[in-house]
Amino acid sequence: MKMPFTIQHTFALQATKILKNDESVIGLAVGGSCLSNEIDEFSNLDLILITKERVSADQLKMLQYANRLGEMISAFTGEHVGEPRVLICLFDNPLLHVDIKFLTLDEFASRVEDPALLIDRDHQLQHILDQTEAQFPHPDNQWIEDRFWTWMHYALLKIGRGEYMEAMDFFSFLRMVVFGPLLHIKNNNLPRGVRKVESQLPAEDFNLPKGTIAEYNNASLITALENAIEVYKKLRLELFDKDIKYNQKAENAVMKYLAKIKDNH
Repeated sequence: MKMPFTIQHTFALQATKILKNDESVIGLAVGGSCLSNEIDEFSNLDLILITKERVSADQLKMLQYANRLGEMISAFTGEHVGEPRVLICLFDNPLLHVDIKFLTLDEFASRVEDPALLIDRDHQLQHILDQTEAQFPHPDNQWIEDRFWTWMHYALLKIGRGEYMEAMDFFSFLRMVVFGPLLHIKNNNLPRGVRKVESQLPAEDFNLPKGTIAEYNNASLITALENAIEVYKKLRLELFDKDIKYNQKAENAVMKYLAKIKDNH
């Protein structure tokens, strides 16, 4: 694979040299921004380490592999992002964030992208890549519609009670789970939450989620919620299939409650 000569490139090459003669290692691959030539000085490095025996069940073994690759100064597993098989590492000299996903050969087939192979013992990984297809998870539009109006009611409760910080956090959730992915899909991008919306969305689309960023006061939060509703209805109209069942009763009830909250403030 071709990578620009960066600290990420240097680290990946060093990891390859260290692991290539390890009989417990079936393969080493790299994913993420390295695949799309979007890597820059702020990028982390995504490595995938495939071993004969399952390593991800033993954090000590994960740490032992990672410690061999450089001057590791911090590491923890990725339960908080739903992936305990990933060891999130910070290396020094140079300072670099490296995510290492520990997989077995059987687990390698299930993937969101086709990584570039750095080590491939007996071409086992390439065989899997040739026989299977990467699938990036897309949002379930019916799942969103089934929840959206209850979410709006929840936000109104927090605003009405004066729990503004929690309401602000909630809008962040909406941008990550609903607006970011749908806007990426609209623009033929992978639905990676709000990642790179600044560079991958046209200004007209980027301004939509920006309108849901509120200041710490009632009026701003109400405006952000009204904007969120308009953004959702616009995207719903543009992107949802005709078989999506809308909950008009819930929508009407929440809109009435919104008017009540506005009148009371």
